[in-house]
Amino acid sequence: MMHARLFSVLKLGLAALTLSVVAGCATRAQPDPLEGWNRKVFAFNEVVDQNVMQPVARGYREVTPQPVRSGVSNFFGNLKDLWSTINLFLQGRLKDGAMGVIRVSINSTLGLGGLIDLATPMQIDKPNEDLGQTLGAWGVPQGAYVVWPLLGSSTFRDSVDIPADMYSSGALLTSDHGTQWGMAALRVVDVRARLLDASTLVDDVALDKYAFVRSAYLQRRLSLVHNGQPPMLDDEDDDEPVYAPYEPEPEPALDPAPEAEPAPAPASAPASAP
Repeated sequence: MMHARLFSVLKLGLAALTLSVVAGCATRAQPDPLEGWNRKVFAFNEVVDQNVMQPVARGYREVTPQPVRSGVSNFFGNLKDLWSTINLFLQGRLKDGAMGVIRVSINSTLGLGGLIDLATPMQIDKPNEDLGQTLGAWGVPQGAYVVWPLLGSSTFRDSVDIPADMYSSGALLTSDHGTQWGMAALRVVDVRARLLDASTLVDDVALDKYAFVRSAYLQRRLSLVHNGQPPMLDDEDDDEPVYAPYEPEPEPALDPAPEAEPAPAPASAPASAP
């Protein structure tokens, strides 16, 4: 069974990787060639989020004590640290990978299976790597920006990490499908609950929410792939498509009021006779 799941993950990853390579050059001329599809899926995701995810996340945050929510977040964070550590080694960052191993080992043992984050107070930095960043470090172009139903923002290159991320976030711990789906649902609710305040801020500041989210996602991914030192936007040698940061369009200036025509000068009075 485990071999079948691994084979399915590899097939999905290979398909997404192929799409990324094929679309890499096209996105240089058109950074968002799927914008029509993306906006429709984005609108669908917004409806689902507002009517399902946000109410569930608010209810979860209200009825679940903070220590329990922290334990849930730490548990899934520890699984993500394990996947990040694997990607650090794949990128050839052996020193960072070794620190990742130490972090996961401490939290998995002394931290009661990851429920308690003991490594962060010990100043062992939390890794944040995935297969999309690994492929970027290997020189694979990111491909077109794409919005997936229910999953949200991604690119063709980052989509390779979606099945791997799902598989590494609890599916390895059990073969029971019911438990796997339950853990996946709990993870989604936990993430959404932690992002409630951020989503409210985006609603308040964004005139075009789709463009704002797209720009924020792509700029963040570019920074992550280049370890916080992204190339300049005008770097012609870089393979990544250029995405300017989102800026709302300025409001049109009001036409100035027409200036009043100056009153004609009064005619000079005729000189009086001597």
